[in-house]
Amino acid sequence: MTLPAQRHGTDPGRELAEPGFWQQPPAHRLAAFARLRTAEGPVFVPEGSGPGHWALVRHAQVQEASRLPKVFASAPGVTTPEPARWVRALFGDSMVNLDGPDHAQLRKIVQRAFTPRLLAAAEADIHAVAARIVDDVLAEQPDEFVSAVASRLPLEVICNMMGIPEHYRAEIADRVNHASENIGVERGLASRLRMPGRGLRALARMQRMVAGIGRERRKHPTDDLISALVRANVDGQALGARQLGAFFSLLMVAGVETTRNAITHGLTLLTDHPDQRDLLLSDFETYADGAVDEMIRHSTPIIQFRRTVAAEHTMDGHVFRPGDKVVLYYASANRDEAVFPDPDAFVITRSPNPHLGFGGGGPHFCLGAHLARVEMKALFRELLTRPVGLRAVGLPDLAGSNFDNRVRSLKFAFERP
Repeated sequence: MTLPAQRHGTDPGRELAEPGFWQQPPAHRLAAFARLRTAEGPVFVPEGSGPGHWALVRHAQVQEASRLPKVFASAPGVTTPEPARWVRALFGDSMVNLDGPDHAQLRKIVQRAFTPRLLAAAEADIHAVAARIVDDVLAEQPDEFVSAVASRLPLEVICNMMGIPEHYRAEIADRVNHASENIGVERGLASRLRMPGRGLRALARMQRMVAGIGRERRKHPTDDLISALVRANVDGQALGARQLGAFFSLLMVAGVETTRNAITHGLTLLTDHPDQRDLLLSDFETYADGAVDEMIRHSTPIIQFRRTVAAEHTMDGHVFRPGDKVVLYYASANRDEAVFPDPDAFVITRSPNPHLGFGGGGPHFCLGAHLARVEMKALFRELLTRPVGLRAVGLPDLAGSNFDNRVRSLKFAFERP
């Protein structure tokens, strides 16, 4: 069999496999993706001693793969590297790593638990939490945005929705940070040996904690999501302790991290583009939905997810074989010139805006998309319409992750009249 042209000579995708690439400024990475989008078909990315993967960098490619789960499977894992078998056996499979009936059944149970009443209560809580956070900011005058604002909103909203007792929350916040701080980040040997254990211990403690709450809610249910999940009756099934723990870990690590990063990038974008901020403030309710979607497109909180080819498939002239590894680069798809005119510009009136910030469609489209949008809109309403506005100061401290567009910290200041 003749190897595809991309596998001969210099691999145009080799740069994506180099740890230093993800430490480069965002403009450098985006320029590399723009070059890869000009290739005739999927581009091969070598991975040291591993098998390498095929990079899907165009909007249409990512959408096609997302909507063909029987061809591009999430199992055995969507992260790079894939979770070890013993980790999956110990912690259970996260919903994002499941396919077919297993994924459908678990998603059905979760969707059934999100009743209209629960969602309405969550939306009301989001507005209350956003107002309280901004009250605290105005009173205390902190200067670091991620910890003071962006992390608080999704963490408090999810804990309130799940029914997590107040005395557990500080520990959960700490565990979330430990579990996610080095995902996709290149580290030295000593750190690589030490940090996986730290992250897994954090996940284990979170799962034990929520399992204990789940046992209590089975006996004494309350009006919260944990009660709904452990008592749901979907074809005679509800979430067991390990499934509940895996779902909670996904919700906390994915839901909190992605929303906090989108919020933080959003403040930076509005600071760097005062014309767009002024337009948003001129009629917040008219422009807010478009501004939120443009923040998500422009920052793309999740850079990529991995897939494993399960059946032969041809895309853009390339034949994928079972066992091939494929990576969906949402960060590139959201800058595809074929879909987004002037893709590097931040334009809150961009329409249409079919960004893939919540996935490319199909069965793995983000369950939390609606709540994330509501959270961002509520918070920016409070941040921007109070008498004393806020602005980012300097550049965000990025983690340099190849998995998510994570911000470690961002300085901010008050705008004085």
